[in-house]
Amino acid sequence: MQDPVGSYESRSRVAEFIRRLDPDIRMALHFDEAAIVGADLLVSLCRVLMDDVASQPWQDRLDALFEELDLADVETGLDFALDQLGDREQATAWLNSFKGRDYQLFALRLLGAADFRRLGEALKEDGAVVALAVRRGIRALMPFAVAWNDALNNMTENQRKASSKPELLSLELARGLAQVDELFGEKIIATLPMQLTAATANDLSSWRPDDLTEIVTGIRHRVAESSAKRLERENSQLVRKIRGAKDALMHSEDGISQAANSLIELIDRILREAFSKDEVLAWIEANLPDAPLLTYEKDGKTQPNKRAEVLCFVYRGGPITREANEYDDGEGPSLIHDVLARVVVATRDSLQKFKHNDAGTQEEKDRLLSLLTGLEGALLLGLSLSQIGGSSTPRQSQPLQHPVMP
Repeated sequence: MQDPVGSYESRSRVAEFIRRLDPDIRMALHFDEAAIVGADLLVSLCRVLMDDVASQPWQDRLDALFEELDLADVETGLDFALDQLGDREQATAWLNSFKGRDYQLFALRLLGAADFRRLGEALKEDGAVVALAVRRGIRALMPFAVAWNDALNNMTENQRKASSKPELLSLELARGLAQVDELFGEKIIATLPMQLTAATANDLSSWRPDDLTEIVTGIRHRVAESSAKRLERENSQLVRKIRGAKDALMHSEDGISQAANSLIELIDRILREAFSKDEVLAWIEANLPDAPLLTYEKDGKTQPNKRAEVLCFVYRGGPITREANEYDDGEGPSLIHDVLARVVVATRDSLQKFKHNDAGTQEEKDRLLSLLTGLEGALLLGLSLSQIGGSSTPRQSQPLQHPVMP
C-alpha cells in the first residue's frame, strides 16, 4: 500500500483539478505544466509540514513526498517559482492576471458553471493550506524578535549608535510581527476554509498588538528554554551557570554578586571553549584585517578583545562573505552579527559593575534579571546563527542535525 504521506491527501487540489482538464483548455487558461507542478510542490510541502497528527517525523514525511514526486517535476516546480516569483513586479502582474474580472468571465465560459465553482473551491482549499503555513511561519519568527529586542535592551543608547545602522535597532520587531499576524488573520485567514486544514484553535486566533505584553511574556519563557537547549548542545555545564545565577538571585543574600559572577563565567567559557585566542586572531587576519577595535596589546603580544571573540563565535570561525545590496555594502560583519557581539560585550561590562558594586537592592536585582533575559536572547540568536551559518565547528560544539526552531 502506498504511504499515505505521499498520497492524494498531501497534494494540491488545484493541480489535481487542472490535470483533469483538456490540454487545450489548460493552455487557454494559462496553466502550463510548470505552473501546475509549482502549485503541487508548494501545497504538498505545506500540507506535509503542517500535519500535526501524523505519527512520522516531518523528515520522514518529506522523504515520502519526494519519493512520490518525480525529481524532474521538483526541478520544474522550483524553476517556475524562481522565474515567476523571484521578481516582485513580475509576480504581482502574474497573480493579478488571474484575479481580473475579464479572466474570470473567460474561465467561466470556458469551464462552465460547475467546473468553475470546483476550481474556486480548490483554490480556496489550497490557499487555506498555504495560509496556515504562512501564519505559523510568522509566529515562528516571534521568539527571535523577542530575543532580539531583549538583547538590544542590554545596550545603552551610545552603544546602539556605534552600530552600522542604528536606525534599524529602534524597530519594534515583536509589535510589528503582531500587527502583521492580526492583519493576515483579518484579510486572509478569515476568508478561507481553514476547517479543511490542520489548523488548531490557536492558529485561528489572531495576535492583537494590544495583548503584546502577555504574548511576549509567554514567548520569553520559550526563548529561555531554547537558549538553554542550545547551550546544552555546546556543554551541559554551561546551562548550570544560568540556573545557578537564577538560584542565587532567588535564595542567596549575596545573590546579585554571585549571579553576576556566574553569568560572566558563562560568557567567558562559551567563547574560550569555542575558539582559542590564537584561532580568533587568525580569523581576524583572514576576515577583518583592517577593522579597528578588535585587538589590544598585553605584555608585548596582540590579543583579541571580547567583541572579536564573539564575532568569531557567531560566524563559527567561517568566512565573512555576503553580497552587497542597497541596505548593506557587503563589507565587515553583518548588522546582526555586529550587534550581537556588541550586546554580549555590553552585557559583560554591565555584569562586571554588579560584581564589584553590589548593594543588594531590588532595583539591582531587577536590572540583573533584565540583563539575564537579554543575555538569553543574545545566546539564542548567537548560537542559532553559529549553528546555521558557520563553516567550521567549535571544538566543544555538536553540529546541528536539523533546522533551528524555537
